Amino acid sequence: MDKYCLECGEKLIGRVDKKFCSDYCRNSYHNKLNKDSKNLMRNINNILRKNYRILEKLNPDEKTKTSKTRLLVEGFNFQYFTSIYTTQAGKTYYFIYNQGYLPLENDEFYALVKRN
Repeated sequence: MDKYCLECGEKLIGRVDKKFCSDYCRNSYHNKLNKDSKNLMRNINNILRKNYRILEKLNPDEKTKTSKTRLLVEGFNFQYFTSIYTTQAGKTYYFIYNQGYLPLENDEFYALVKRN
């Protein structure tokens, strides 16, 4: 029984379980297969990366305070973070990897922290 490349349709010669005629066809096939989700993930990762850089820039000493206005001027997006940490006292920290922030004073100011 003849088998054909899943990407280009060329007849396959070699191993019984071979699905592609070349690395190029294999990569091309999988890139097309994952294309829809890649744009979404790429956009989210870009937002997270930007948020991380902003926190890193505004928090060079591992602990500081800043205003919501300053974060917004820098382009910070509060809807994207990687984890949430709630203390025993009930305070909720939002983290982008190891850089975090804690809302203070009616969300007008934020404590910036770095987790080691």
